[in-house]
Amino acid sequence: MKLFQIFFLLLAISACSQKRETLPGDTEWQKQMNADFKDATKSPLKEKDRKSFKGLEFFSIDSIYVVDAILTRTPEEKPFKMKTTTDRLADYVKYGIVQFEIEGQSFKLDIYQNLGLMEKEGYEDYLFLPFLDNTNGKESYGGGRYVEAHIPKGNNIVINFNEAYNPYCAYNDKYSCPIVPRNNYLNRKIEAGVKAYDKH
Repeated sequence: MKLFQIFFLLLAISACSQKRETLPGDTEWQKQMNADFKDATKSPLKEKDRKSFKGLEFFSIDSIYVVDAILTRTPEEKPFKMKTTTDRLADYVKYGIVQFEIEGQSFKLDIYQNLGLMEKEGYEDYLFLPFLDNTNGKESYGGGRYVEAHIPKGNNIVINFNEAYNPYCAYNDKYSCPIVPRNNYLNRKIEAGVKAYDKH
């Protein structure tokens, strides 16, 4: 009986000591992205892609893509229907304009609120910043990428392009994703955030 108990004890210790597959990532954000993509309950990947998933590819972290922007609020904007990759129209409102510089080059982008999301607890101050740049269709997803931000107390807002991510429809065509408005085009390469996904 003692040998039997020892055997199962050793099995339990062995199981606990086995390390889970470590997914790549240089920051906590990157590691969490990869963990979510591997998790069947959260992943946008098709099952066959998720099973062979080894991690997203990211541009190297670069501090020039963490920008201090000036936020100009546009409170008179009316809600509108943003086009998506399907027939669905998403309800958004333009919250304001963010202006910033990258290596001496000036840019401005429209930043939005999702009307449905802002009613959910924890998302009241959530801002949505979709953008296009000169990596699209090459190093990054052709349809552009998204960055998340939060409403600041003042007029200064930090935009971290190192956390730019692909819409879910880049991985799975069952998703309906907002199409980046053409006026949110940055005429330079934004070599930051998630790269294009190589589907299997």
